[in-house]
Amino acid sequence: MSKYESQIKQVPYSQSVVYSKLSDLNNLAVLKEKIGSTDIPDNIKEQANEEQINKAKEILDKMEFTTDSISIEIAPVGKLVIEIIERQPEKLIKLTSTQSPVPLTLWIQILPTSDTSSKMKLTIEAELNMFLKMMVGSKLKDGIDKFADMLARIPYGANTNIDTIEPTNDSE
Repeated sequence: MSKYESQIKQVPYSQSVVYSKLSDLNNLAVLKEKIGSTDIPDNIKEQANEEQINKAKEILDKMEFTTDSISIEIAPVGKLVIEIIERQPEKLIKLTSTQSPVPLTLWIQILPTSDTSSKMKLTIEAELNMFLKMMVGSKLKDGIDKFADMLARIPYGANTNIDTIEPTNDSE
């Protein structure tokens, strides 16, 4: 098994609020709707060029969300399904691939830093042979960091709007 860990990301919301949002994967559909809309927030436009935004829209158009799973069609791989297999209230969400050419497991760890903020770390383990590890290992590391960054930027509060997302401050 190959293991990749994200940097620790600071999240300006409490551990319970972050866990509540992430433990129901339907809550991530807001990203699909917002990036898929024609009115893309300025903060997203500042962080990505038009080609990157269009690529994200193509990927998001193929994503489906349920409470416990995310599925996506990826050419030429086919359908990839990731499901929540374990929840430890307020501190851990464990997901695994149920339909994937490469078996993988993802952990989302959430720890409090105060009553109103928390930190998050993502870990992925994948069964990669040496050839695959050389081909995609660095991409998995970059991908897990970008995914952690995206999750840290989500507006977790009930009265927040994705238009107000600010860049995160990373710390180890």
